[in-house]
Amino acid sequence: MIRLVLAGLWVCILTAGTSYGVAYWKENGSLLPAKDEYLDGLQYQKTRALSVPMVENGNVQGYIVARFVYTADARTLHQLNVPPEPFVVDEAFRRIYADERLDFRKLARYDLAILTTAIKQRVNERMQAEVVQDVLVEDFNYVSKEEFQQKP
Repeated sequence: MIRLVLAGLWVCILTAGTSYGVAYWKENGSLLPAKDEYLDGLQYQKTRALSVPMVENGNVQGYIVARFVYTADARTLHQLNVPPEPFVVDEAFRRIYADERLDFRKLARYDLAILTTAIKQRVNERMQAEVVQDVLVEDFNYVSKEEFQQKP
């Protein structure tokens, strides 16, 4: 009978000690370092490709097909409620469509630095924070109306 009582007491002490040990270990740390919910540094985000119609003499002559990459601080991106991509795409479309200096037949002479700087500044103004650090051009081409309508 004494053996049965001692065995029961031993099981209770072992269970209580194990429970205490696990609770302490979960509360005060683990063997693996804690992961951050975000990456430090800059993140590169690609926008979707956008097609901007080039209108001359009241007719669509072709399309500027462009894709941009913007950089933003990872911590800032993590804290935003709205991603900056729609703003970058919208500003790029507006700038390209309304730019009187853009000669779509001679894209080599177009100053992309002015375009990317304007996109960055306007997006940051609209988001009311310094979100976008830089805007890069991944693709910027002119496709004539005839080429655009051809089936591949």
